[in-house]
Amino acid sequence: MAEKEHIVLKNGTVHTENVDEALRKIEPEKVDEILSNFENFKSYLDKRLDIMKKVGLEEEQLANTAEKVADYLADKIEPKNREEKLLQELWKVGNDEERHKLAHMLVKLVDKQ
Repeated sequence: MAEKEHIVLKNGTVHTENVDEALRKIEPEKVDEILSNFENFKSYLDKRLDIMKKVGLEEEQLANTAEKVADYLADKIEPKNREEKLLQELWKVGNDEERHKLAHMLVKLVDKQ
């Protein structure tokens, strides 16, 4: 994958428009493994968060990226456990402001691991 197709470039630029395509490229077996339980899901997000922080992303950029990921998951991926189902339901009933705040909370939750 060319760097321009990544979500986060080496220089710290964020391309949230690439989130859907990047997530679609994850092998179905890997998606199942990530979503098999909530701890796996948080661990996967924590690793991605670390990468984004290393290239200098600020909390707002992290939350914006988390928001795009959550949009994709809520629309296209069936939850595999109760925690994911709850997050999906909260995402669906929330307005834009509430979703953005939830994205910030998800970043904080994962960052506390």
